[in-house]
Amino acid sequence: MLTLAGRAALITGGSRGLGLAIAGRFARSGAHVAIVGRDEEALSRARAAIVDARRIPSQIVRSFAADVVDEQRLTAVLASFAASAGPLTVLVNNAAVQGPIGEFDRIDWAQWSAAMAVDLLAPINLCRLVLPGMRSQGYGKIVNLSGGGATGPRPRFSAYATAKSGLVRFTETLATELRGTGIDVNALAPGAMNTQMLDQVLAAGPEAAGAEYDEARRRQSEGGTSTDRAADLAVFLASAASDGITGRLLSAVWDPWEDLAAHRDEIANSDVYTLRRIVPKDRGLTWGDR
Repeated sequence: MLTLAGRAALITGGSRGLGLAIAGRFARSGAHVAIVGRDEEALSRARAAIVDARRIPSQIVRSFAADVVDEQRLTAVLASFAASAGPLTVLVNNAAVQGPIGEFDRIDWAQWSAAMAVDLLAPINLCRLVLPGMRSQGYGKIVNLSGGGATGPRPRFSAYATAKSGLVRFTETLATELRGTGIDVNALAPGAMNTQMLDQVLAAGPEAAGAEYDEARRRQSEGGTSTDRAADLAVFLASAASDGITGRLLSAVWDPWEDLAAHRDEIANSDVYTLRRIVPKDRGLTWGDR
């Protein structure tokens, strides 16, 4: 099993779902873990589960009630965790909201803007807050959770899709700026899981959610993607095994990420696992070239 021994990792949205699965995997891999969420009762239950998952009793597990859009509170959280666990090595930006569901011009603009604040601006700002410390130690791992709409249109979910595609491009951009610093920044696509977001699609109904409503009903009955693969990929991206792999969008379900360390030079010198514009020749068409 990959080791995260001695690494201090902070996971937002860590009280349930994928965030909790990642936190548990990190604890089993030896990391000191801090989780951030808004529900204090859920945080308390999650912390107890993470404590039970620790590899050794000396690992520090902290939970912090905080809204990811509250910069002052997050600054205090980072300082408190560092005081007990040492400098932050790993940041996992997992917290996200579905946002309003429906046709863009018929949804509430305030809700749309609020979703962008949580899903895009908050993780970007948290990167800004942790980078000085990572730069000073010459090492760090940032994992940004991608999601539906990052690689293609997602009608009726425009806020979530726009935020996630923006977060992937930010990941690529930041990774390029940080090349040579020892800080790796990657995006993780976890797959379609049965989480609270699925419940929100079902609650919105077919008129608002469109085709995704039927897909959500199917997933509810048949089961969605397990959190296991995404949590394992998060461990890989947080570990020394992935050193030098940066600026990539990796699918937990479809990509052979277990073998990527053997191809790190090929990855670094190519645009694989990135978002790029498609031109006619990419599809075998002869027009459009100059």
